[in-house]
Amino acid sequence: MATLLQKSKVMKIAGLSLVVFLAACSSDQSYKRQVSGDESYLETPPLKILSIPEGMTLPLQNGEYDIPSATSTGAVGKELDIRPPLQALALLTGSRVENSAQSSKLLLENTSEYSKLWSQVNDLLVKKNYQISQKDDAARTLTTDWITWQRSDENIPYQGRYHISVAEQNYQTTLSVSNDGLKQGEKNITDPAEIQRYNVLMLNELADGLSQKQEEASQNNAKDSGALTVQSGSDNTGLAQIIVRAPYNLVWNRLPYALESVGMQVTDRTRSTGSIAVTYKGRSSSDWKALGVEEPSISEGSYKLQVGDLDNRSSLQFISEKGKPLTQSENDQMVAMLEAAFSKSTNK
Repeated sequence: MATLLQKSKVMKIAGLSLVVFLAACSSDQSYKRQVSGDESYLETPPLKILSIPEGMTLPLQNGEYDIPSATSTGAVGKELDIRPPLQALALLTGSRVENSAQSSKLLLENTSEYSKLWSQVNDLLVKKNYQISQKDDAARTLTTDWITWQRSDENIPYQGRYHISVAEQNYQTTLSVSNDGLKQGEKNITDPAEIQRYNVLMLNELADGLSQKQEEASQNNAKDSGALTVQSGSDNTGLAQIIVRAPYNLVWNRLPYALESVGMQVTDRTRSTGSIAVTYKGRSSSDWKALGVEEPSISEGSYKLQVGDLDNRSSLQFISEKGKPLTQSENDQMVAMLEAAFSKSTNK
């Protein structure tokens, strides 16, 4: 009996130790930043000067293939952070990014669309519950309080403070983010790579929020835009396509409503590549009559719609799930359908 009790205690202790061990492993996220595999290369002995035996004559040397000596001061092995740098995202219309160790910037076209950018940035900070410690509305600059970044690849979250500014110069508006302090727990972080990583993280938070607001505004205004001219055309290879006499951004935002009007349901779309996936189920005869077009002979099914940017015009090309574009006859029917749909959206 005593033996059984002793074994039971041993099992309980072993089980508790395993739970503690697994809990410790689950909280340690360093493996997400470390290289894995054989580290025996770190034990490689340094190069030595070639020892020439007495009496041996070597060929003439010019030093072309000499290996220069170098002293490495960077991290090696598991101390090396293998995570790629964050990329600043140009999510807003007509935007591009500039990234340096000092600041991360979003450069925008100086248009009326961004005339309220400063107030939008402030509204976004409030929405995300980011506290502001100092602000100058006249100069359009502010400094945030400490912002905590919860990331799955850090054991202890980083905290950062940021200078954020909006400036206009000539033809562009600049949204800039720079560091005003970075720490992990009680440790101040001065590594330029880490500072840049968290500057980009803050800029991307702002860009994402502003992009969503821009998309919502575009969708709300899309239904109220004027009628668009739609024509039949062809690409460089002679395949049928549709030409819409309107800029890409306007056509992109109005397409979901127009496609829905002609019986096409959008299942996926990617703005950066101009790709839209649709499923066509057609409509009733009365629906086509109400739209003012003849009932088309286009086959029902799944299509990929490729939208192209032609500066002040846009191209549309429908491709079936078998990889075939519309015939010229089907393309002409689609022209009539979309022109009626774009016209109808102005009356909603």
